[in-house]
Amino acid sequence: MSHVKAGGAAKNIKDSVGQRLGVKVFGGQKVKTGQVIVRQVGMTKRAGKGAKISRNYTVHAEKDGVVTYKARKVRRFTGKTVRRVEVTVE
Repeated sequence: MSHVKAGGAAKNIKDSVGQRLGVKVFGGQKVKTGQVIVRQVGMTKRAGKGAKISRNYTVHAEKDGVVTYKARKVRRFTGKTVRRVEVTVE
């Protein structure tokens, strides 16, 4: 017979690795075509001239140049305006 009551299995011990999100290239730095500028969940930063957004909202450089970040006001479908950062490559 057991001398310990209801040992049971451990729960809530699994953990997943981080997704390595965030800004990879900062303002004023040079980029090459196709290089990742920002990895993000959702469209917190938008692509401007010289940048494009992929299916998972990663911002890539469309051409060689220097990265700049600018705060813009963007209108939502509800009519409310919110500030978003626009990433451009010049």
